[in-house]
Amino acid sequence: MSTLANILVVAEHDHGALKSATLSTVTAAVELSKMSGGEVHVLVVGHNTRSAADAAARVAGVAQVLLADAPQLAEQLGENVAAQVLAMAADYGHILFPATAHGKNAAPRVAARLDVAQVSDATRVIDRDTFERPIYAGNAIATVQSVDKVKVITVRTTAFDAVPSEGGNAAVQMVDAVADSGKSAFVSAEIAKSDRPELVGAKIVVSGGRGMGSSEKFIEVLTPLADKLGAALGASRAAVDAGYAPNDWQVGQTGKIVAPQLYIACGISGAIQHLAGMKDSKVIVAINKDPDAPIFGIADYGLVGDVFELVPALTSALG
Repeated sequence: MSTLANILVVAEHDHGALKSATLSTVTAAVELSKMSGGEVHVLVVGHNTRSAADAAARVAGVAQVLLADAPQLAEQLGENVAAQVLAMAADYGHILFPATAHGKNAAPRVAARLDVAQVSDATRVIDRDTFERPIYAGNAIATVQSVDKVKVITVRTTAFDAVPSEGGNAAVQMVDAVADSGKSAFVSAEIAKSDRPELVGAKIVVSGGRGMGSSEKFIEVLTPLADKLGAALGASRAAVDAGYAPNDWQVGQTGKIVAPQLYIACGISGAIQHLAGMKDSKVIVAINKDPDAPIFGIADYGLVGDVFELVPALTSALG
């Protein structure tokens, strides 16, 4: 078997466990492996990340896990992750990253150094050279074909179901860690603690828009509903720009891409950039006083009325 038939998935993790984005990326890799005849390998880069590597070894469809573990890789800086990938790129025909902030930081560096055209936000694998990806804020789907020897791909994880996290029995192989590039340095991190599910992986999302009127009303009206449903809170770009919600709640083309089982849009008109981030949700409920709001064009259920009356009534009805 040619090593160029093999597929490398660059894992996203928090040192102790894999992120769900990795499991969806493996799904895309497994589809590719059926077409190329190769194996799916997962690269875990970090420090003290053996537990994440062991978790990757248990993922269904993974044939081998490569672990690069060293202090200089602890913060997974883009330059260092890219250098680690490049050190083994010659053995792979496809290199896949989740299309997250982490993946988008490293993938272009790898593609540039390999002098290949990156395939971004792949949503479907057609064959080993051909993929679909959204363009024009998701209003059109482009079919792209790469003739490069090595394909560097970021995978839109909401387009692929997560592969089972159990069922695999891959070996974990240590690989030589690259030296620190010296091009960037980790300064600090502020981690927001929340009892709510992570926005990208949440099964239910309650989002608010500019129609919420203020940050106080945003929290006062939407938090009880989110608590009742065990949902994550999201926001439109307009709401974030107005200061109603923090940046990491933003859903949309310039925010986070989500595809929950249930998406409840409150006071959101439905600008194109917002729809691009949530229109793949399984069930969409829109609450807006404007009956002509674009959000109703993609909603499965729509409530026309005042969000400050309808949302509390809905929350109360949930018991």
